[in-house]
Amino acid sequence: MVTPSSAPSSVAAPVLDRPPPARHPDGRRDDGQRRHGVWLWPTLVTLALTVYEIGRPLLWEDELNTWDMAGRSLGQLLDAVQRVDAVLGTYYVLLHGWMTVFGDSATALRMPSALAMAGTAGCTALIGQRLFGHRAGLAAGLLFALTPVVTRYAHEARPYALVVLAATVATLLLLRALERPESAWRWTAYALSMAAVGLLHLIALTVLAGHLVAVARRARGERSVALRFGCAVLAGTALVVPVALLGRAQAGRQISWIPGPDLWGLVTFWPQLYASALVAGAVTTLAVLAWGERRPSTRGPLLVASALAVLPPLLLWAVSHGDTSYFFYRYLLFTLPAWTVLAGAGLCAVRSRGVVAAVLVALAVLTLPDQQAVRRPFAHFWQGIDYEGAARTIEKYHRPGDAVVFDRGDDYWRMLDVGVRFYLPDRLRPRDVFLGTSAADRAELWPTECPDPAACLKDEPRIWLVVAGDAADPLDALPADQARALRARYTATGAERVTGVTVALLVRTSS
Repeated sequence: MVTPSSAPSSVAAPVLDRPPPARHPDGRRDDGQRRHGVWLWPTLVTLALTVYEIGRPLLWEDELNTWDMAGRSLGQLLDAVQRVDAVLGTYYVLLHGWMTVFGDSATALRMPSALAMAGTAGCTALIGQRLFGHRAGLAAGLLFALTPVVTRYAHEARPYALVVLAATVATLLLLRALERPESAWRWTAYALSMAAVGLLHLIALTVLAGHLVAVARRARGERSVALRFGCAVLAGTALVVPVALLGRAQAGRQISWIPGPDLWGLVTFWPQLYASALVAGAVTTLAVLAWGERRPSTRGPLLVASALAVLPPLLLWAVSHGDTSYFFYRYLLFTLPAWTVLAGAGLCAVRSRGVVAAVLVALAVLTLPDQQAVRRPFAHFWQGIDYEGAARTIEKYHRPGDAVVFDRGDDYWRMLDVGVRFYLPDRLRPRDVFLGTSAADRAELWPTECPDPAACLKDEPRIWLVVAGDAADPLDALPADQARALRARYTATGAERVTGVTVALLVRTSS
């Protein structure tokens, strides 16, 4: 018979030193309802928060790139990742299959991210339960759910939410393997989870820094644990080597815009990591309170959770002082679960359920402005671009036979053509006058343009012109040869300006 511990209910025996007890530290049996409750409520709360208004923010440039890449044929997609975005290839393939079943609306594109964040909340609660007990696990999962950045990236058709889930699942599976290190199945599951982490985003493999700390503590009493861990890591990361080699070769053109971080960068990225200075301060404060407990039974779990939270940013900051910088807050979102686990332990250190509930409710209320901010139409943009408004203008006044010209120039990163095409209905696909070779056909992120603009005009009666900005003469935004060819045959009859975009109508002059 297992003797109940005298520790408070929020503190569990450390799983890193021995298998978990059959009962909770307060003596109550760990029944199925209690186990399910610790992950169920955080999962449901996160799902509700992330699904709400998921389609409201406009797709921004990176999401449009996702839609364009994942919407290609599988052969075109695999050809493209040989040249660009290899590190995102796994995500594109997964989303390609998802789109085949569920369509390509903004809601459909983002739903995998929302589901991933909901799953992460449940896993976060289970990790917190294993390390610090039931109440701490439940608090950790709910704190994760209430963090505004969780909603922000649940509303993002990019792989970051899936990366957070994969890294959190890997941590949970490692803790399970350390409970029963003789189980080959548990180590196999962990190896596969680490492969998933690397295939979704190479930078997230820095989570291994925290895993090493957990293994080092457990291996002090059983050296074979280190060997099993090493074999699992090698097996998992071996599957990632081809992607790593391609990604390294492509890094110069994909993340060269990230500046090398200085020491102050370790501080300034903090509020961005939470999308809320208030939550950043609250979680950090609660994490410090967890360390204030200083109970022998929690020292190991606190050390491991802290390593998972702190070591990846420090490691990424250090390696970003070479030729390529990788230090960007959204690449480190996978550390959030560890921070909320620490915060959950600190919150439950007060040993009053009423206080815990009051803090969670207060945080939910105080972060409402931050939650509203991440749901605004232009919440995802550095500079707002109303693709939907531009598409709505063309749809409203469209006539059969109309064509379109897009400003691709030096600002092609704005992806005006892809953005307008996304928001136009499928039945409306005007000819892209100056399109040479499409991005899909050339296995790239962007297309080429017609080398002789005058020859590419087919005497369409009307051409829609879509350019960035709000210049008085929209034709001035085009390359000189394109503008010259259009002016020779067409006259601008009007323009409508929406955020970041001008849509003008050109009508053919009589010859």
